[in-house]
Amino acid sequence: MSRPADLTTPLFADAQSPRERIFTTPVFRVSLPAKERFDSGRNAVHIFVRTLVAAACLVPLSAGTVEAQNITGEDWGTTQNGDKVSLFTLKGAKGLEARITNYGGRIVSLYVPNRQGGKTDVQLGYDDFAAYEKAGDFYGALVGRYVGRISHGGSFTLNGKTYQLEKKDPNAPFVIHGGTAGFNRKLWKAQMHDGPEPSVTLTLVSPDGDGGFPGVLTTTVTYTVTSDNALRLEYRATSDRPTVANFTNHAMFALQGEGNGDISDQTMQIFADRFTPADAGNLVTGEIASVDGTPADFRKPKRVGEVQHSDFPQIAMRKGIELEMIINGTPGTLRPAAQMVDPHTGIVMDVSTTHPCVVVWAHLIGDRSVTGKGGKLYRNFDAMSFETQGYLDAVNHPNFPSTVVTPQKPMHEVTVFKFSTR
Repeated sequence: MSRPADLTTPLFADAQSPRERIFTTPVFRVSLPAKERFDSGRNAVHIFVRTLVAAACLVPLSAGTVEAQNITGEDWGTTQNGDKVSLFTLKGAKGLEARITNYGGRIVSLYVPNRQGGKTDVQLGYDDFAAYEKAGDFYGALVGRYVGRISHGGSFTLNGKTYQLEKKDPNAPFVIHGGTAGFNRKLWKAQMHDGPEPSVTLTLVSPDGDGGFPGVLTTTVTYTVTSDNALRLEYRATSDRPTVANFTNHAMFALQGEGNGDISDQTMQIFADRFTPADAGNLVTGEIASVDGTPADFRKPKRVGEVQHSDFPQIAMRKGIELEMIINGTPGTLRPAAQMVDPHTGIVMDVSTTHPCVVVWAHLIGDRSVTGKGGKLYRNFDAMSFETQGYLDAVNHPNFPSTVVTPQKPMHEVTVFKFSTR
């Protein structure tokens, strides 16, 4: 995909810069944002001065912990394989605070200013790393190499060759969320960036054949807390040969506060004239349908509780809202995708993206419950995900826009979750 004109350059392009090397730790790195490259001669003094400024912003807290002005990083546990896991806290100027871990690239918590003057954690999740590792689910996680279900038993054809993805059940009709190569259980390399808009860049190299996917795929995702109370996700991916890739983040948004009831009273608006219907097995059919005259029409704000139990087949088959909406406008440009509003906290979330689609999923877990943060129980319909992404199963539907990544055609997408109150 060509680079959208309104996207900025990476915060720190040169991984070998002198400033960055000084702040390398065994777990993560810290650097100031780089506005430009420095000439090797006359700017040497400026490099030295900026290095001293960066060093002054860093306060060692304890072993494995580093603090800067607007971002901190700390040890958060050890995987069953003995690898150290980190947790990063990013604080914005207007009160937004995000906690991100490099285990699965997950959003752990998102503290959002509310109408009452306090803050509300709007993310379903767990208290510690051990709980995430044990659960093995997708709360807050980066999803790849390929989001959603790949049909044909989890196979696809690329350049005349058919690839069968790995699956635990040989009779399974699909492979979901990357299968055995799932990004949600990977430990990503992390690099912190301090500044008025703090960020953390996560990098993952998926080897050729990982989960059955071809090519070495190098992915970076940068989380930034912006000065206007938004969490910005920038996805980039390159491959050494043709492959397929489709990423999203599986954050579960509970604007009423995680563990504080369901989302029935919230209103949702989606800027989409069309959607992709799915069959009884929840595989997209390849059809592109209009939302006109259907409960899938969210072009004007709707109270989601009025739609959740609709007898519209695309909702009734799933026993709730799970729809892939095709966002109006030109893919590759940052444009409005959706808005969610909670009448009690007053929190408004505006979603914009360069992706072509967004999947809205109303935490459809049936009659079971999940024990989350602080022992709170999460139940069916307690949150909504806004999974911006390429078309589902595009690898098996030639009429859908391509999700092929090549050395000449890297991936670059951006999604922004912006918060305000009313």
